Amino acid sequence: DKTIDLRIPAGVDSGTRLRVPGEGEAGANGGPSGDLYVVLDVKEHPFFERRGADLYCTIPVSIAQAALGADLPVPGLGGEERLKIPEGTQSGAVFRIKGHGLPDPRGGGKGDLYYHVRVLTPSKLTREQRKLMEQLGATLKVENKPAERGSSFFDKVKDIFG
Repeated sequence: DKTIDLRIPAGVDSGTRLRVPGEGEAGANGGPSGDLYVVLDVKEHPFFERRGADLYCTIPVSIAQAALGADLPVPGLGGEERLKIPEGTQSGAVFRIKGHGLPDPRGGGKGDLYYHVRVLTPSKLTREQRKLMEQLGATLKVENKPAERGSSFFDKVKDIFG
């Protein structure tokens, strides 16, 4: 048995093969040893999802934070980041912090951090909270009809240019 120290570049992903010259099996008829190949298996992060050098994370926010806006502490690779949620943010909105993702092991900078906002609706309200929500609800009028299909940006461009 032999211990070999490896330098693993920052930002590598599962399936990356590292070659260690001369550390493989002994060569035939006393020839030089072959190369050792190590295939990496990178452990998944508890809340970041990796796509290349970019990282994605879902951030829960309250109805009040989404409606009024907020400056939130969010997890980052090097510690806490700050994410500014503008007022009127809808559930499903995605915000990016450029250059705070994983390093590209081939060079070329760093990926980005993407935060997907999920607005949490309270499931249990106190009497006071219920009363306040009813008052707010009386002032907010929304037409509860399905959104029209084909209203994406690309569909609109297609309609304009045929």
